[in-house]
Amino acid sequence: MEKKKTVGIRELKNRASRIVDEVRETNEPYVVTKRGEPVAVLRPWTAKDARADREERMRSALVSMSELAERVAQAAGKKSAVAAVSEQRR
Repeated sequence: MEKKKTVGIRELKNRASRIVDEVRETNEPYVVTKRGEPVAVLRPWTAKDARADREERMRSALVSMSELAERVAQAAGKKSAVAAVSEQRR
C-alpha cells in the first residue's frame, strides 16, 4: 500500500506553487498537516468538480435574475411572472 503524501502547513506556505503543480501533474492528493495532525486534503480538480461548479454558478445566476425581475416588477407596480405563476399554483 502506497503511503499518502503529506505536507506541513509551513512547508505548504513556502512551496505552494510547486506542490500544486505536483498535484496537477501526478493527479495525486496531499494531506496537509498542522502540528503533525491532518487538517485538509489538497486534491486534483476533476471533471465532476467542474460540472458541480458550473451548475452552482448557473443556479446562482438564475436566482439573481429571478430576484432582479421581482424587484423590477415591484418597482413598476406589476406582478412579476414568478408571482403570477405562484398564484396560479395555489
